[in-house]
Amino acid sequence: MLSLLRVRNLAIIDTLEVEFGPGLNVVTGETGAGKSILVTALQLVLGARGRAEMVRTGAKNAEVEALFELPDDSAMRARLDAAGLAAGDELLVRRVVRPNGRTRAFINGRLATQAQLVGLARGLADISSQHEHHSLVDPKTHLHYLDAFGALEGQRAEVAKAYAALSAASAQLAELEEAFRARTDREDLLRFQIKEIDDLAPTPGELEELEEEAARLRHADRLARAAGGAEEELYACDGAIAERLARIAADVRAAATIDPSLDEAAQRIEEARVQLEDVAGDLGRYGRELRNDPERLAEVEERLHRLGRLMRKFGATIEDVLAHRERAAAELDRYERHEEHLAEARAAVDEARARAARVARELSARRRKVSGKLGRKISAELRALGMGGARVVVDLAPLEGQGGLEIDGARLSPSGIDRAEFLIAPNKGEQARPLAKVASGGELSRAMLAIKRTLAGLGPVGTYVFDEVDSGVGGGVAEVIGRKLADVARHHQVICITHLAQIAVFGDAHFRVSKSVRGERTHSEIARLGDDERLEEIARMVGGLTITDRTRAAAAEMLAHARR
Repeated sequence: MLSLLRVRNLAIIDTLEVEFGPGLNVVTGETGAGKSILVTALQLVLGARGRAEMVRTGAKNAEVEALFELPDDSAMRARLDAAGLAAGDELLVRRVVRPNGRTRAFINGRLATQAQLVGLARGLADISSQHEHHSLVDPKTHLHYLDAFGALEGQRAEVAKAYAALSAASAQLAELEEAFRARTDREDLLRFQIKEIDDLAPTPGELEELEEEAARLRHADRLARAAGGAEEELYACDGAIAERLARIAADVRAAATIDPSLDEAAQRIEEARVQLEDVAGDLGRYGRELRNDPERLAEVEERLHRLGRLMRKFGATIEDVLAHRERAAAELDRYERHEEHLAEARAAVDEARARAARVARELSARRRKVSGKLGRKISAELRALGMGGARVVVDLAPLEGQGGLEIDGARLSPSGIDRAEFLIAPNKGEQARPLAKVASGGELSRAMLAIKRTLAGLGPVGTYVFDEVDSGVGGGVAEVIGRKLADVARHHQVICITHLAQIAVFGDAHFRVSKSVRGERTHSEIARLGDDERLEEIARMVGGLTITDRTRAAAAEMLAHARR
C-alpha cells in the first residue's frame, strides 16, 4: 500500500506531500490544477523514463519519494531480499530527475538502475491511464489471473513440480548420453591413469621416507666421518671424554668418603659416562654400517622422480594421488554399467513426461472451462459501466516459442502448455483485440476497472491508480463506476483521480488539488478534506463555480446515498 508520496519541483508542483490511506482515495480539483502530475510522479517511482520537461523551471532537479507498506507475505519482500536490499515493513523509493532528463533511483536508500527499479517495483502499483502501461495489459500476467479466478493455483503448482521433475530427468539423460558418446576415450584415459598409479603403487608416508634415505645416501661420506669422529672423541681415543669422566667420578667418590653428600654427584657423573659410551657405540655402528651406494641412490631418486610426476598429474600429495585413483575406478565402474544407467534414465524421463503431460492437459482443460466464464463475467461488468456493446474474450492458445520441454508436440513451461490473453471488443460487431490496442483512454480505463472488479482479491498488485476512468460517462453509469471502485477498494488500496461527483462521493478519503499563482510562479497544492470541506468540493463538482444551498443539499444527499 502507498502510504506517503512526496513530490518536489515536478512540473508546476513546488513541494507537495500527501498521505494516502487504505480503501478508496479520491483526488479531485479543477482541470489543469495538477492532478495528473501525481500519476506522473507514481510512474517515475515505478520506473518510467524521465524527461527534461518534468523538472520545474529554474530547479536543479525534480524529486519524487514514495513510501510503501509491505505485507508479511509480500513477493516484493522476497525480491528485495534476493537483491540484497533490506526489506522490512516499509519500502522507500526515491527518484531524482535532472534538467537533461537523466534520472537516478534509490531503493531503501541504495542506488539502483532503472532496470532494477522496474523489476523490483513490479506489483507495487497498477496505473490505469491513457498514457501508461498496465500490468493487466501485459499478457504475461493474464494466465496468472485466469488461474486465480478459477482457483487453479494448486493444479498449476502440480504442473510446475512435474515440469521440474521432467527437466531434471531430461538433463540427467542428456548428461549420460553425452558421456556415452565420449566414453571410449574417457574409459581409455581412466584405465591408463589407474594402471599408471598401480604400476608405481605408492604408499602413504613413502615420500618422506625416500627423501630422508636419499639425503643419507648423497652425504654418506660426510655422515660416516662425523659419526666416526664423534665415537673417537667420546670413547675410543686416549684421553677420550668417557675416560676423563671415569677419573672424575672416581675422584668424587673418594671425596664422598669424607662428605657422603657427594655420593649423588658421583653417581650422576658415572651415569653420564655410561650414556656417552652408549651413544659412542651407536655412532660407531652407524658409521661402520653406512655405505656410499650410488646404485641405491639412483633407485631412490628415480622413484622420487616418478612419484613427483604422479603428484604433478593427480594431486599435491601421495594421498591425493590415491584418492584420484579411487575416483577414477568408481567412474570407470559407472561407464562399464552405462547401458544400465541409460535405460534407467530413459525410463525416468518417460515416466516424468507422462506425468507432466497428464497434469498439464488436465490444467489446460480446466482453464478452457474457466476462461469462458471469466470472459462473460468481465463483459457483464463492462455493461454495468456503460459499455453495453463491449465484450471480453479470454483467448487461450498453445504456448508458442522454440526450445524447452515438449509433451506430445506441445511446448511445456512451469505454468503449463497454455498462454492466455484478455481480448476486448469495445463495441458490438467489432473484432476482439488485445487490451493494449484499445484506442480510447476512457474505454481502456473502464476495461481495466471491469477486469480489476472481477479479479478483486486475486491479483498481486497492492495499489490501483485510476486516471480518466470517468472519461465520457456521467449520470447513473458514473455512480456504478464509483460503486465498482469501492468494491475493488475492499481488497486493494485504490487512488482515483476524477472529475465526477458521482464517483468522488464513494471515497474513504478525499483529496483536493488546487492551483494558485504567487508572484510570477504557478503552484500546485493538495490537501485532505474534512467533512465540511468535502461537502463544499462535492457541491462545486455538482454545480460549478457557483455553490448554492441547493447544490450543497444535492452534495449532502449524494454523500449520504453513497454510504448506504
